[in-house]
Amino acid sequence: MRLLATLALSLALAGCGSIIHRIDIQQGNIVAPETFARLKTGMTRTEVRTLLGTPLLTDIFHANRWDYYFRNEKRGQLVEQNKFTVHFENEKVARIEGGPTLSAAGAAPKK
Repeated sequence: MRLLATLALSLALAGCGSIIHRIDIQQGNIVAPETFARLKTGMTRTEVRTLLGTPLLTDIFHANRWDYYFRNEKRGQLVEQNKFTVHFENEKVARIEGGPTLSAAGAAPKK
């Protein structure tokens, strides 16, 4: 009887593994292609922050670099990941590495 109860409990618990709820996780900066296109070399830090928002990472060891990351997970699976970096020289944008968040196309407010 004890063996039968243990077996039934084991089967019941094994069936619960597929119903574990995993939340959707969205982290970082969503930057739409329309907004990214307005980012130009020569812009000041204030202009960049106004356009794109505060960067997710500002490295104290690389003060002339802002990293904008975006990561989206649904039900524990990576759906989208994006990164771009803005490099500054003399407090102005010198170069940009990476690109916009493609899934955000059309999501940015028009100004």
